[in-house]
Amino acid sequence: MTTLMRTLWTYPKKAWRWLTSMRTALVLLFVLAIAAIPGTVLPQRSLNEGNVADYIADNGRIAEFYDQLQLFDVFESTWFNAIFMLLTLSLIGCIVPRSWDHYKAMKTPPTRAPKRLERLPLHATGTVDKPLSQVSADARGLLKRWKVAAYTPNQDRAGVFSLAAERGYTREWANLIFHLSLVGMLVTIAAGRMVYYEGMVIIVTESGNYETPPIEQSTEFCNTSTANFDSFRAGPTFDGTGLTTFCFDAHDFAADYLPNGQAEMFTSNISYAVGEDILTPKDEWTDYQLQVNHPLRVAGDRIYLMGHGYAPTFTVTWPNGETRTQTIQFGPEDPTFFLSSGAMRFDPPAGMYPDIFERRQNQIALQGLFAPTAEWSGDNGQLLTSAFPAMRDPAVAIDIYRGDAGLDTGRSQSIFELDPTLIANGQLQKIERVNLQQGDEVTLDDGTTITFDGASEFANFQISHDPFQPWVLVTTVIMLASLIGSLVIKRRRIWIRLRPTADGTATLVEIGGLARTDRAGWGGEFDKIHRELLGLPDPDDIDEEVEEDTPVLATSPSQ
Repeated sequence: MTTLMRTLWTYPKKAWRWLTSMRTALVLLFVLAIAAIPGTVLPQRSLNEGNVADYIADNGRIAEFYDQLQLFDVFESTWFNAIFMLLTLSLIGCIVPRSWDHYKAMKTPPTRAPKRLERLPLHATGTVDKPLSQVSADARGLLKRWKVAAYTPNQDRAGVFSLAAERGYTREWANLIFHLSLVGMLVTIAAGRMVYYEGMVIIVTESGNYETPPIEQSTEFCNTSTANFDSFRAGPTFDGTGLTTFCFDAHDFAADYLPNGQAEMFTSNISYAVGEDILTPKDEWTDYQLQVNHPLRVAGDRIYLMGHGYAPTFTVTWPNGETRTQTIQFGPEDPTFFLSSGAMRFDPPAGMYPDIFERRQNQIALQGLFAPTAEWSGDNGQLLTSAFPAMRDPAVAIDIYRGDAGLDTGRSQSIFELDPTLIANGQLQKIERVNLQQGDEVTLDDGTTITFDGASEFANFQISHDPFQPWVLVTTVIMLASLIGSLVIKRRRIWIRLRPTADGTATLVEIGGLARTDRAGWGGEFDKIHRELLGLPDPDDIDEEVEEDTPVLATSPSQ
């Protein structure tokens, strides 16, 4: 039984040794880098789910195969996280034992002097007219900032009293801190990914361009439920409860552009309240100016301003005089000049069509393009493009459909495009294609009018929560600081052998020095110690004396 248990234990032990070897850690690091490549080449759902859907639609079976391999969710995939966890375990298994080795090296006393000091890179000898005890005390005084150990003649390799000194132990301490902080960084990153949550929400602000103000919309967001987000993702241990309770109200959005249309800065003025302060009037909430790379930090959560776009407003007026007005964000297709595409669906008034089936057949759907600064091109000047990202001359080019827009089917639909199957099977029929500038309207065959009222700007906000992020920052800063220390600090050793003369009034001194790392700068320090111990003058002082004693030779013009 004992032999069997020993045999069974052998395999896990070998596997652990293989996993915690430095070679395995390097291989896993290389594999992780290779595994991250699809995440940079293929669209990712975490960044833009619409791009993923378009890619799958355009590439057919191969894209579906990619989806089965989780290549559109690389950094959240099972296999990527498995590689990362193996790498983390491997690095921890490598680093912790080496950290203990660094600690033991730091506590180890200076080693005994080698038998023949003259073979060292730095070597000096001399005689001092002082007894051995006095020279030993002087040497200790010169080495007061060094770690010093004394060895008796019986302990010394050459059978002579010697002093061994070493400096630069802080290098080992920096190595120890570096390795431990690296482990801490990996652990805090992994722990943060287990409990984090991150959500995106789009808010149509009151910033807009209208001749007649549209119906007021809510510009408030409350972090009280995951259902309030437009998209949401979280770590495996987050169960959807425990959200930090706060609300914010987005008052406006403003973008600064360079003359070439490049965005310079995005700004949104908001007011917020946390906890029970949410119940207070909004004019008592705290104001904050949110900008790119200047998030609002609220009770451990961070609110980022991620992007923006435009939300056109249309009003549909039916023949009986009833109206429906909608403001819905369009998705930017051109990230520079913000030519955007989107769709809208309008349900007719219930009184016009009491029969539900008939009412479904008379729904209105719009689909087309929006340009904040319209520019018309093409053979007949009817092709809409955008000339600038700011809203200077808004216009739309839309297709108008009538029929069943799928509003009450219970199926979710994209807000940026109509269901193509409804168009293909004739449930939605196109009745007009028009270009409208702000304030323009078009009248349909049944007397229904559609008016383009203008557009508002929407802002995209990201709410992130990771309680371990400060610890990741702290461990990273410590890791970098200790890495610099381990590279800058030099480890060096010096040995001093002292032999008394026959009468004991003088002492023969032999000094050897060795740098354990880069020798740069160590030679000068060694020379200073050996000159002061032997009582030798400074070479600079000798050079000055020689210059003063050297006569100046005068020369005549004839010479």
